[in-house]
Amino acid sequence: MPSFDIVSDLDLQEVRNAVDQTNREATTRFDFKNTNAVVEFGEKELKLAASTEDRLRALYQLLEEKLVKRQVSLKSLEPGKVEEASAGAARQRVGLKAGISQEVGKKINKMVKEMGVKSLSSSIQGDQVRVTGKQRDDLQQAIAFFKQSDLDVPLQFTNFRD
Repeated sequence: MPSFDIVSDLDLQEVRNAVDQTNREATTRFDFKNTNAVVEFGEKELKLAASTEDRLRALYQLLEEKLVKRQVSLKSLEPGKVEEASAGAARQRVGLKAGISQEVGKKINKMVKEMGVKSLSSSIQGDQVRVTGKQRDDLQQAIAFFKQSDLDVPLQFTNFRD
C-alpha cells in the first residue's frame, strides 16, 4: 500500500551556521559595539546573552533573520523568558524542537480522520507519523492538506512509497 511519513526534523548544521553568522555580525555591527552580545550553540538549546534586554531582543531578531535565510523554520524555536544577569545584563535560552510529540501526533491522526477520505489511515511511530492509503492521489491530497494546516511544528514529508 502507498504510504509516506510525516516528520519534524531540524538541520543542526544549518542552525550552527546561522549561529556563527549571527555571532560574526554581532561583533562587527556598530549597534552591538561593547554589548558582549553572543549566541552559544548547544544540541538542544541556544543561549543568548547581551549587556541589555534591548540588545538581547535585537540579537534574537538577527538570529531569526539568519535562520530564515538558511531555510530553518522559526516554528522549531522555543524561546524562553528573558532572565536578568549580573550588572544589568540579560540572557535567554531558546529551545530547539525536533521530532513530533505524542500530542502533535494525535492531532495529526485526528486531522487525517477529519479529512473525510475513507482510504487514509495514520499511525504514530516514535517521533513520526505514517500515513497510508489505497491510492497515490489520496496521499498527495493529504500532503497538500498538511502543508496548508498551521501546526506549531515544521513538517516534512519523507519516505513516499507506491
